[in-house]
Amino acid sequence: MLSLEIKQRNNLPASISQLSVLQDGFYLSLQRGVDWFAAMVGMPPERKYNSVLFGGLIGSMFSILQFFSSPLTGAVSDCLGRRPVILMTAMGLIASYALWAASRSFGVFLLSRMIGGISKGNVSLCTAIIADLRSPKARSKGMAMIGVAFSLGFTLGPMIGAYLAMETEKGEVFYLRSALLALTFAAADLIFIFFLLPETLPKEKRVSSVTTGFQAAADLLSPLALFRFSAVTQGKEAPSDQNLQNLKTLGLAYFLYLFLFSGLEYTLSFLTHQRFQFSSMQQGKMFFFIGITMAVIQGGYARRIKPGNEIRAVKRAILLLIPAFLLIGWAADVTLLSAGLLLYSFAAAIVIPCLSAVVSGYGSASQKGRVMGILRSLGALARALGPVLSATGSELLEGKRQTSDYSKTRWQNNCRAQHVCCPFLQPQALGLCTFHWSTSVATA
Repeated sequence: MLSLEIKQRNNLPASISQLSVLQDGFYLSLQRGVDWFAAMVGMPPERKYNSVLFGGLIGSMFSILQFFSSPLTGAVSDCLGRRPVILMTAMGLIASYALWAASRSFGVFLLSRMIGGISKGNVSLCTAIIADLRSPKARSKGMAMIGVAFSLGFTLGPMIGAYLAMETEKGEVFYLRSALLALTFAAADLIFIFFLLPETLPKEKRVSSVTTGFQAAADLLSPLALFRFSAVTQGKEAPSDQNLQNLKTLGLAYFLYLFLFSGLEYTLSFLTHQRFQFSSMQQGKMFFFIGITMAVIQGGYARRIKPGNEIRAVKRAILLLIPAFLLIGWAADVTLLSAGLLLYSFAAAIVIPCLSAVVSGYGSASQKGRVMGILRSLGALARALGPVLSATGSELLEGKRQTSDYSKTRWQNNCRAQHVCCPFLQPQALGLCTFHWSTSVATA
């Protein structure tokens, strides 16, 4: 299921291009809005620049919906239990993929993405299930295994999606087979959960009512309250002042990292498509390289990190982001790009599982769902802002480079090369801030 979700992101440039040919009213109205925004910020009128912004907006919309759904599903699961709620989200994903397969207009395609975004509260539920485990060692290994699942998505999804797109028969939309395969995976996931997943939150540890959970969930919809972890500060089981400060620090580091990660994730396929003319299969191979690197690191290193050493590992991983972004930004050939992606993949394999494992150690048994819901909401907020801001900055600077009248001197050519990588150089300040803040938390 994760692998097919990555496939949708990987083929977003092709999807937008194909659906734009239909020119339905909903697509045209959205395109006019994108054109207006592009003109307002000074982006060149060429369609190739606007397509990147269009893709960033779709990615941000998906994460905004996840931002709203994660705290609500977490709050409901604290009252009703994890199992029934994750079953409902699995059924929502089935509906999303079914609509994707049936879509022949941009409006239906976007509706499928909206339902998928709402149903993505299952990710926070998975981490809450792991957080229910009593052993810190088991929680660390569980978070690492969730990271492995995402890595497999990067590894298998793009390759499968590109292959199925290439095998499309005449008269068939290129995403139909991928959508049907995603639907099959989602149905199998539902069956697996129904028959094999036990309930991990005992009745005696649940909150008294759904209303109580929704009142706490309201705090999860305010960005300021999220960064303060306000939803877990009330009642007898509220964390100590020191633990609350640690949670705030970890949450901020988590947000800033995912802001960087999502910004690159959603612009990378456009970058390689425009700079290196990558086909869908070549992009599939690129994501396969990222995914297999992440899977090896998580399976061989991340899951063996001892409890108490997670923050040290996070600091080392975040330091690697600086040369990673520089290499990706300056890459003039595939070799340099691959070197940057290698470092980037190492950081991606370590940071989220380790931060999730540390955060899962905070809060009482009845608060685990809310604590992990806050963390996932911060992640969804970062993913909502990252793609659109990164797409806007990237194409704004790239467009200015293309339209400016540069002379041919060596110094100015070097300036032009740096202009290309500016969108990837700018996040280094945020990366350094993330590193600085994460150093203040020694252990969970």
